[in-house]
Amino acid sequence: MRILAPVIAALLIAGPAADAHAQAWPTRAPIKLIVPFPPGSALDTIARPVFEQVSKQLGQSFVFESRPGAGGTLGMAAAAKAPADGYTLLVNSSIHTIVPTSFAKLPFDTLREFVAVAPLGQFPNVLVTPRGRFASVQDMVAKGKAKPGSITYGSGGIGAATHLNAERFRLAAGFEAVHVPFKGAPEAVREVLGGRIDFYFSPLLSVVPLIEGKELDGLAVSSLARDETLPTIPTTLEAGYPNSDYIFWIGVFAPGATPQEIVDRLYSEITKALGDPAMKQALKKLGANPMLLKPSEFEAFIRAEIESNAKVIKAAGITPN
Repeated sequence: MRILAPVIAALLIAGPAADAHAQAWPTRAPIKLIVPFPPGSALDTIARPVFEQVSKQLGQSFVFESRPGAGGTLGMAAAAKAPADGYTLLVNSSIHTIVPTSFAKLPFDTLREFVAVAPLGQFPNVLVTPRGRFASVQDMVAKGKAKPGSITYGSGGIGAATHLNAERFRLAAGFEAVHVPFKGAPEAVREVLGGRIDFYFSPLLSVVPLIEGKELDGLAVSSLARDETLPTIPTTLEAGYPNSDYIFWIGVFAPGATPQEIVDRLYSEITKALGDPAMKQALKKLGANPMLLKPSEFEAFIRAEIESNAKVIKAAGITPN
């Protein structure tokens, strides 16, 4: 007991001290937010107003650091190697759950070196086609089945979220199609407008004017429910294709060893900011729908989506980078 007593005493002292340190966060500024895509990306656009509000709540400043390249993995690697003290965070999207399978080798372990904090929102994608080419999503699928390989579809690049969205739908619907990758969403939309590809799962907000202006047809949304922006467009599930849904989301992560107390404080402050009526309205204008998950629920969602994406990548025959 004489040997153990000092050890037990040290643990009792260290425990409360560690808790107090975590509860005191943040005690310095700035807090860095790494965004693994260029300035002006959807991640950057959505996260800025949220963290402006969080900054006001905490009385501490946040700075955004754009670290694009290698499909988002350069920024992820920088965040993974940062000290786990709550002063470096990662803002990421659905690509977070794609890269573990779409890349043959990564300089980090996605599940071990990141902890999920909070989603900032989810964003519906809409299946758009050239005006008048198909009567419905069922018509497009039927034509694809009648002539395998005759249908073409675009994406923002091999292994991009828009690619996984299209592959998940195609596999669920059971037809063959030819993938045409582009450098990004604007180019893919232009190709659909020009009639050079047959379909593309576009972020809804960027094509609403084109659908309403009858320049493109919106045949289905990939979300679990219809979007109130275009309420007449059915979901792919409603259209009769089970397991065809796909959620594009944006969320916040911290380095894996970040104390739980800091993760919980971050979650609390982000949730408070998201609940502000003015913030809700601002995010809705940007196309964001609420995605309310606690850290443990978000972590479970991430793990399940990594597994689901791995199955889609294997079934679609997508070669890892």
